[in-house]
Amino acid sequence: MSLEYKGYTAGPISFDDEAGLFVGSVAGIRDCLIFQGTNADELRRDFRDLVDEYLQTCAEMGKAPDKPASGKLMLRIAPRVHAAISAAADAAGQSLNKWAEGLFARETGVAL
Repeated sequence: MSLEYKGYTAGPISFDDEAGLFVGSVAGIRDCLIFQGTNADELRRDFRDLVDEYLQTCAEMGKAPDKPASGKLMLRIAPRVHAAISAAADAAGQSLNKWAEGLFARETGVAL
């Protein structure tokens, strides 16, 4: 299940069998935002309510909310490393972006 709302995305969602709840967190922000539900509809509703509450609380505190990740990443790496990863992407028949995305996803355990 993938949840997105107002640019925010759910992190990993797990099931707590003892409590009978699905539990997830909002990905890519520093604050710890946890949502839950007994089914997909409740989980989705609690996720959206949590994002709205987070944005409202930040506004009330005069704090800028963490922005969701844009999907754009700029890296500065050694030219020989750049050449090596370009060659690896070519050998895999992928663009450098797709190859790097797959590597990052595998290393972080994020499903694409």
